Amino acid sequence: MRPVMATISWQETTLILGFLVVVLLCVVTLALSWLLFRRTKLEAGQASELRQLLDRFEQLAEDSLDLQKRTTADLTELKTRTDAIERILRTVE
Repeated sequence: MRPVMATISWQETTLILGFLVVVLLCVVTLALSWLLFRRTKLEAGQASELRQLLDRFEQLAEDSLDLQKRTTADLTELKTRTDAIERILRTVE
């Protein structure tokens, strides 16, 4: 019985090694494609979260501006009332 390796010619060995290289390249290409797809998906998720955060910030900024305007109006009204009360007190004296 002859060993198996002794019956394989150099041409067959080259063919087998070439096939293994092609298979290895396919596996590496698939792995890299999967990693790139995953990274792109994660980046898209992060971009979505950042957009939501920006929307919340803009809403809070608008709410703060509205509150600031209302506070300014209330303070102006209070000043007007205070001035009116002071005038009344001066006339009473």
